[in-house]
Amino acid sequence: MQQRPDPLPDYHWTGSSPSDAGAPNVAVGLDLSPVRPYRPDAELPAAPAPQPGDLVPVAHPAIRVVAAYWHEGWPHAIPGTWLRPAAAARLYRAAESLPTGFGLAVWDGWRDPRLQQELYDAYYADPNLPPGFVSEPDPEPAHCPPHASGGTVDVTLTWQQQPLNLGTPFDAFVPAAAADALEPDGPPLTRNLRRLLAQTMTAAGFVVLSTEWWHWEYGTRLWAAATGQAPRYGRTSLPD
Repeated sequence: MQQRPDPLPDYHWTGSSPSDAGAPNVAVGLDLSPVRPYRPDAELPAAPAPQPGDLVPVAHPAIRVVAAYWHEGWPHAIPGTWLRPAAAARLYRAAESLPTGFGLAVWDGWRDPRLQQELYDAYYADPNLPPGFVSEPDPEPAHCPPHASGGTVDVTLTWQQQPLNLGTPFDAFVPAAAADALEPDGPPLTRNLRRLLAQTMTAAGFVVLSTEWWHWEYGTRLWAAATGQAPRYGRTSLPD
């Protein structure tokens, strides 16, 4: 199986620190609640059966499509970002609700199962990497990885169209990547921008993966467990 050679990319190029980008501290005038991710205490519900491809490309003037894996040359990455229509509509709603000057950037959305396998094999070649970052590419339909469903998006804020690294770069699998790692006393600028992202995405109907501040889901197994609803999305593919 073809994989990325070592060393693995660190994705610093996909964003700037908020201070380097000149992003303002949004605490003034906004009621920003601390980030409180959902942490399931039981096995996630089963995904529905695989479904025909109804994915749509992400395209919105307030959203930058970064396509990090494609630019880094992963073998089965795609140049754009694709989501289920309902997830894309909620992402657009989130982008439109942000304060003036802010937008969103997406690093990844629907993921080819072959890319999921490549990422898992490459990152978990490190025996010290804790579980919970890259989902195991289980072929069982009921265990559909979140990105294979089309209901998951890796996203950050932009300031004046510049993507922001909110405490870590994308795919930095370290403790600081946890959704609430900066609560309550992290650096105020970055902490408040994480709160803004979380408040915006939550209001649009997404739930965050507790280990990754950038990873948001709608209609997936995690979303179902967090909301008490049935999962809406199983494995899917790009339209013909």
